[in-house]
Amino acid sequence: MQSFQIALVNVLITLFYLVPGYIVRKMGKVSPEHLPTLSAVLVYIGNPFLCVSAFMSLDFSVAMTLNMLWFFLATLILQSLFMLLLYAILRKREKESKFRVLTIGSVVGNVGFFGIPILRALYPANPELACYSTVFTLSMNILIFTVGVFCLTGDKKYMSLKSAIFNPTVFSILIAFPVYLFGLKNYFPAALTNAINTVGAMTTPLCMFILGIRLASAPLKRIFSRPIVYVTAALKLLAFPLFCYAMVYFLPVSDIFKAGILVLTGMPCASVLLSMAEIHKSETEMAANCQLVSTLLCFLTIPILTLLL
Repeated sequence: MQSFQIALVNVLITLFYLVPGYIVRKMGKVSPEHLPTLSAVLVYIGNPFLCVSAFMSLDFSVAMTLNMLWFFLATLILQSLFMLLLYAILRKREKESKFRVLTIGSVVGNVGFFGIPILRALYPANPELACYSTVFTLSMNILIFTVGVFCLTGDKKYMSLKSAIFNPTVFSILIAFPVYLFGLKNYFPAALTNAINTVGAMTTPLCMFILGIRLASAPLKRIFSRPIVYVTAALKLLAFPLFCYAMVYFLPVSDIFKAGILVLTGMPCASVLLSMAEIHKSETEMAANCQLVSTLLCFLTIPILTLLL
């Protein structure tokens, strides 16, 4: 029950960050045209700092490194299996773009900007969970730029292994992992460490601030009136995490490993889903609505999921 209360409070605090973005948009102080710039700051500045901050919280050990590798493989396999399951169920509807978006939207989640603060609140004594989130993002990006792009476009020619390898997440890990591997944090002055942690911590408010602007920029009726958006949100927030937790529950891994799987797979739809939809001009409105609706509903689902821990 304590996990439920901690998760509920922290999810509500995270959702509260929507409010400033919503207000300034309604006041006319920002416009949707500003969002690409804010998103670039989030992805190319905030994300690397968040990643470095996560790895700085750990001292190097072979066992911990192996656990991160297993977590990467587990999340890659679980995401692939769930998408294959959905593909098998929806095979007759695969030519409809909205069902392809549903397939990828039911898997990709905001495991970094949203997931890390929740995990840190739930398990303050287990900083490795923040690193699990980072490697989860890596496995998710591999799928987004390959299978995910195919789901959005319906055309294999847009699948890019190069993009799956060379992207901001990989760049962030290439910076962060040596810090962890060689214990470089021990040579950082306290002011630098604090600066890295501060910039990393700003990513969650900025992510939600952007989402608040999006929420205020679209008619509410268009956001909440499509049933398929709620189906996607239900799959992402409940079906996918329960499927993943069931798959790892009897494996010989630690309870912290299982908790990381359950909580992170239960995060709302990732902003990268919308970014890719915009790039490929495929169901952009649906992708945006899935992100918004799943984020608003997760204040109910994430605390409920923690009752299983």
